[in-house]
Amino acid sequence: MAYISPLLTNIVTAVKKASVNLSRDFSEIERLQTSVKGCLDFTKIAFDKIEKNLKLELSKTLPQMPVVAVNDKRPKEGLFLTVSGIEGLPNFAHGHPNFAISAALMNDNTVLAGVVYNPARDELFFAEKGKGAFKEGFRSHERLRVSARQDLDAALIAVKPTVNDPMLSAQIINNAFSLCHDVRVSGCVALDLAYVAAGKLDAVIAPQSMLASIAAGVLLVKEAGGMALEMSQTDTRSEVLVKVLQSGNLMAVNFNLSQKIAKILK
Repeated sequence: MAYISPLLTNIVTAVKKASVNLSRDFSEIERLQTSVKGCLDFTKIAFDKIEKNLKLELSKTLPQMPVVAVNDKRPKEGLFLTVSGIEGLPNFAHGHPNFAISAALMNDNTVLAGVVYNPARDELFFAEKGKGAFKEGFRSHERLRVSARQDLDAALIAVKPTVNDPMLSAQIINNAFSLCHDVRVSGCVALDLAYVAAGKLDAVIAPQSMLASIAAGVLLVKEAGGMALEMSQTDTRSEVLVKVLQSGNLMAVNFNLSQKIAKILK
């Protein structure tokens, strides 16, 4: 059974408490699909509300710890929490259950603990540096391990497109389709990373990602035995996590496929 430190327990508790209203909001989304304006307005309100609730709940359990949301400026140094209230916002807006809350505790550029929670499916993934990655269970927690797949043509890959460079996104997706077994564009990179950690996906390629979207997921992958690589690096035998988190150009994969996945980017 996984040992969860008091610090990580506090983060999990805060995320779950903050998610209660989000679950209620999501249940209303389907009813609003016939009203485009109403749906978009409701989604913005839900996004603002979950960010506010996350900051409130985290401040209760971890007072004096800076909480940095997606559009907030991060501290220059020291401990802080980075959170994404609705990672996969377009999915949420369309009533699709593939979205998540992502929260990570960081010390400068080191991720110390991370939580990814999908309230629609009640799936919670958590990790703490040096202590492994787990999926929450009713009686016991499931230890996560990345897949052992070695053949690229048998690999299931997730790609996160970027609106800032649609040509790059199209190239990555096309290359992945031609080289891999299949490709997923799920719209929620935090869950994609959790599924790599759980062995349900073999890799994620996510250019130009925000720190709040990937920090917790990167730790999940690392603690599950995977690699988090910067997309531009040519030597995939080692990692420079600081560069990955700063650039947001992420390739998460098991060791066996790391060099082969890099071919997709060439």
